[in-house]
Amino acid sequence: MGKTLPTPASNHLIQALESIEVSQSDEGRSGFQIVFRAGRAGVQDWIDDRLLKTSSLNPFSRVIVAMVFGVIPKVVIDGIITHRQFAPSAQLGSSTLTITGEDVSIMMDMEERIREHPAQNEVVIANKIIASYAQYQIIPTVIPPLSFSVPNPVERIPVQHGTDLAFLNELAQRAAYRFFVIPGPLPGANIGYWGPPVRIGLPQPALTFNMGAATNVDSIHFQENGLSATTYQGKVQDSLTDRSLPVRTIAPTRIPLSRNPALLTNPRRTRQFVADTGLNVAEALGRTTAETDRSVDDVLTVTGELDGVRYGSVLRARELVGLRGVGDTYGGLYYVKSVSHRIRPGEYKQSFTLTRDGTKTTTPIVPP
Repeated sequence: MGKTLPTPASNHLIQALESIEVSQSDEGRSGFQIVFRAGRAGVQDWIDDRLLKTSSLNPFSRVIVAMVFGVIPKVVIDGIITHRQFAPSAQLGSSTLTITGEDVSIMMDMEERIREHPAQNEVVIANKIIASYAQYQIIPTVIPPLSFSVPNPVERIPVQHGTDLAFLNELAQRAAYRFFVIPGPLPGANIGYWGPPVRIGLPQPALTFNMGAATNVDSIHFQENGLSATTYQGKVQDSLTDRSLPVRTIAPTRIPLSRNPALLTNPRRTRQFVADTGLNVAEALGRTTAETDRSVDDVLTVTGELDGVRYGSVLRARELVGLRGVGDTYGGLYYVKSVSHRIRPGEYKQSFTLTRDGTKTTTPIVPP
């Protein structure tokens, strides 16, 4: 905890700690709430409660929460305190000090701007904005969309109306992308990710249900949305040829996580695509594909609660995880959409939301 470069919390803060809650999601900022037991006792608290005199608990101080399994710390959140609430009580040991905050991307949401980005596409703009927050050790990781071009300043100039964070999210939405800050891998470091939902790479340790001693999931629930998968069609006045040309979704670009993707195996909805002015046909096709990609993300949703101690790791949102012990229809790989961590002395629970594009596993075995 600290103003700019956090240092380990003092013994007094650790002894006063009552609970920590951290929420992570691939949409919106991650947040945290930490509750301390407060109360004045002894000479050191004669003038004021020691917690209230601790500068690292003031608004806009930086807080890093990490869990240690084995010898390697795993960062749960790197955030900024935005609110502080003090609740004194006449009963001994019942006073509390609660600090609430959001991940460091909150600092990208402090100042609204009107700024032109001439002859710069989304990739250049995203890199430029993220790199301007180097004081929070945010390293840009920007994945180019399949379809993008450098806008001709004579025809169109991208203009930012709002905060840097709002503009990054607006650019990401056009490509069915996400923007979020990933804490770690080391305490104090962050990755500013602008790209599609992560559907490749090694999955995290498996979530296991109803498998005896290997079980680490306490409860789980599945929900299918048969109306989600959607394709789009329409016309665009091509800015390069000034001709009206048809556009329609050809196929989603998401890597399938299920053997029966809903878009391919179920009846699909078809919607009309209304193109913005100034687009060429390639850009319009990119927009229709992005809308279809977004529609298949949450066809199957899984919610549940995980025992963090038995799991032995930190389940991270925005990455892949395997689920086993629930059969062929619902087992297999999932995208972790959100996780809420609840930490108390002797207890660590994680509530999760997983999503994918359909039913049936793509892998015969889910490794532990």
